[in-house]
This record gives sequence, C-alpha cells and structure tokens, in this order.
Amino acid sequence: MNLLTIGLKEDMKMELAGFPRTDCILGRVALEHKHMYRVWTEEGELLCEVSGKFSFEASSREDFPAVGDWVFLSARKEEGAGTIHAILPRFSKFSRKAAGNTAEEQIIAANVDTVFLVNSLNDDLNVRRIERYLLLAWESGANPVIVLSKADLCDDVASKVAEVEAVALGVPIIPVSAEVNEGLDSLKPYLGEGKTVALLGSSGVGKSTLTNTLLGEKKQAVKEIREDDDKGRHTTTHRELVLLPGGTVLIDTPGMRELQLWESHDGLAEAFSDIDELGDSCRFRDCRHADEPGCAVWEAIRSGILDEDRLASYNKLQKELAYIERKADKRAQSEEKKHWKAIHKQVKAKKR
Repeated sequence: MNLLTIGLKEDMKMELAGFPRTDCILGRVALEHKHMYRVWTEEGELLCEVSGKFSFEASSREDFPAVGDWVFLSARKEEGAGTIHAILPRFSKFSRKAAGNTAEEQIIAANVDTVFLVNSLNDDLNVRRIERYLLLAWESGANPVIVLSKADLCDDVASKVAEVEAVALGVPIIPVSAEVNEGLDSLKPYLGEGKTVALLGSSGVGKSTLTNTLLGEKKQAVKEIREDDDKGRHTTTHRELVLLPGGTVLIDTPGMRELQLWESHDGLAEAFSDIDELGDSCRFRDCRHADEPGCAVWEAIRSGILDEDRLASYNKLQKELAYIERKADKRAQSEEKKHWKAIHKQVKAKKR
C-alpha cells in the first residue's frame, strides 16, 4: 500500500528518519478495537497493540492511537501483527467529550483534511445542532463542509439552505441526494488521492448511503428513515478508514446522538464570528450581551439582523465550555498526582 496515497504528508515521512528505533515502519490506524488496532502499512494490514512502555507513559485517552493516526510500529509480518511505539503529531483532530461524568477527550478522527458535516434535509434538520458541529469542526483544524443529504425528500431546498447559511458563515453548503445521484459532483473538489475526509453527523442522516455511493459498492448497511419521527435509523457501529476509488481516504463514523463539546474556545470564535464582530462595537469592552446599554449585539437583534436564538445558543455553548474547562482542570490535577505517585512507587521498588 502506497502511504502517500492514503494521506501521508512529506513532513511526516521525515519524522521516521529521526525516530530512534531503526526497526520501525510507518502505518495509519484504520480501525480501533478494544486495546487493538488495524493498521495500514506498506507491508499490508497489520493487527497491532501498543507497547508496554507506550501504555505506561500514556496519561489520558488522548495519548492512545485513534482512527486516522499515523504511528511508528515494529512489524511481525509472518504473524500479520505489530507493536505500536509512538504516534506522529496530529495536524488535525476532531474531538468531543467522552460519554460519562469524567472530563475526558474522545478523538473521533485524526489527520483529516476536510470534515463533511452531514445533515438530512427533512424534518430532522436542526440548525442549533449544526452550530455545535461547526464549533468542533473549526477547533479540529480541518476544513468544514456542510452536506445536506436526502435532498430528494425536501420540497424547498433553497429555503433550507438559506436557513443553514445564517449560522454557517462562509462554510460551503452542498445539498445532495445519493438516492438519485444529485449534487455529488460538488463534493469532488474535496476528494482525491492523498486527501482524507471524515463524515460526521447524527444517526440516520445518510452517511452510510453516501459512503456506499462514493465507494461504488454497498459496503455499509443502510436502513430507511422512520415514518413516525422522520429520523433515520443508526447503522454504522464503528469508525474506520475506507479507501475510495481515486485514492481518497474516507472516515465513516457512527451517528452521534449526543455531541458534547471539548475545549473549543477558538472554534467558538470561528463558528460565531458574527457575534464576535458585533461585540467589537459594544459600548463596554466587557459587555456580556445581556441587553446592557450600547450593546451592539442586542441592537442587531432588535433590527432583525441577528436571530435571538443564535445569541442564546452562543451563551449556552460558552457556559458549557466553561464547565468542561473547570472539570478538566480538576482532572489534570488528579492525573498529575497519580503520575508522580506511580514514579515514587517505582523508585521505592528499585531501592529494595
């Protein structure tokens, strides 16, 4: 397998020359199992695990390989296996807060050039959810593109696109229908050899159907939308790399019923640049946009330039990020204590 075809950048290739182990090769994580990884290499696909040293030095979930990562590994070709020793620096990563009460990052996809944010053009279209996806997409370092699927089920595509444009400032919006093969040519500029695209969206918005259409074969199972609530049924159960004809690496992902934010302050500024720009004209520099005197944001709302619901969404996301930051800080302190406790135990054991 040609590594350049599956997304290797020239500067990444140079990293291998400086790696201290001469028996290592480069590979890309295609699929993540529990504690095991399927990795694409020039030697073929290998089933790999991380080394003991790697596992010991990893302090959080983020430190372990994710789908799309480039890794250094020692291969055991005769076994079809290998051991991962290190991860190359990621140039982009799409993350969310992991499920549960702990403040922990879950990487959905790494080293992605373009994120296709897939939303269906039916009664399930939700601009507030699109804002949330955009926030994390901007934070990831990849370029977002909004793909509005199931256009054949929508009677007024233009009005829906205008609705999304109001919250997706400057982001390309492409209505498509995989069923009747409409709009797919507009996706071609983002596809091509060496490029990596991730499909992200809620359950049942048509990601698997789009994957099958781009692939030219039925790889992913698909189901019809439910008639009672117009929502699709969840089909994809794991994240994995799919190599499309022409060389594009596609990362299909399970639908996310819940998309909790993860350290996305820069992404917030990008996703809500209209509110930030209006805020520069407020009378007070520390204006909270709570209808204070001279608030340019509220003046825009009264003038019909800005939707009040968008400001409410902005405030809600700000509060959510502040809460995550507080929890993450406490977790970091706890992890630091655990790390040093483990080191002290090792030192004592050696002295004995």
